[in-house]
Amino acid sequence: KEDIGYRDQSLDLKKLPGYYLKLSKIRLTGLVVLTTMAGYGIAPTVFDPTVFVCCSLGTALTSCAANSINQFFEVPFDSQMNRTKNRVLVRGHLSPLHAVGFAAVSAVTGVSILTLGVNGITAALGGFNLLLYTLAYTPMKRYSTANTWVGAVVGAIPPIMGWTAATGSLDTGAFLLGGILFAWQFPHFNALSWNLRPDYSRAGYRMMSVVNPQLCKRVAFRYCLVTTGLCLTAPLLDVTTWMFALDSLPLNLYLSYLGWNFYREGDSKSSRKLFRFTLIHIPLLLILMMVSKKGV
Repeated sequence: KEDIGYRDQSLDLKKLPGYYLKLSKIRLTGLVVLTTMAGYGIAPTVFDPTVFVCCSLGTALTSCAANSINQFFEVPFDSQMNRTKNRVLVRGHLSPLHAVGFAAVSAVTGVSILTLGVNGITAALGGFNLLLYTLAYTPMKRYSTANTWVGAVVGAIPPIMGWTAATGSLDTGAFLLGGILFAWQFPHFNALSWNLRPDYSRAGYRMMSVVNPQLCKRVAFRYCLVTTGLCLTAPLLDVTTWMFALDSLPLNLYLSYLGWNFYREGDSKSSRKLFRFTLIHIPLLLILMMVSKKGV
């Protein structure tokens, strides 16, 4: 039987950049940065390339730090899951101390860039999100299905950071953007987790798909409807023109249709269709929002 826990470490310097990318969960970090960029682009201000770059880079580094600490904490559980058993810390490519050192440098550098190159509000949000992900969401995964709601807050903060970087304030538009990203994550993650139930169960994670499958399906569909409703309120809150409400409606109605199918069928096919569409849905939605934003 394979041991559960840390392996002996053997560092290959030529592969170090690749290890750092894997430790940072670079695809997830990329999505975080893209939503931050979208938040900046949707905000009704004049584009400042220096602030934009500092915001994007600072957010990327804080995300790298959060994902690295997450993997440091979860080695014993990652080693039990097919999806995560080949991560760099599980395989012993980096030592735990090395990973924590990388996370510390990334966190300090990232928050410093946000503080000095953007503004205090954005830096505070970045630091808060780092702590929320590592000290709340990560341990909660083993104790409560509420972890998904906490994780959705973590995912909602980056676009708010983009907005505050552009405007210097937390206002209606920031919270609307955060609300849309918060709601979108439930159909996205619940559909993803549906086909990973054996893995999550083996590792002892308290995901809705494992603990309460009916709740998992119900929540996914419910937040498809919430996403639709929030998009319809954007022009009412003077964040976008009415064109966004009209243009986004077909996307959101199809999302809701797939959410309803997942709720009704609850099988691999319906969950996979919903998950794949969420990957297309959110970038298109943010692009439409950017095109239809209110002018400066």
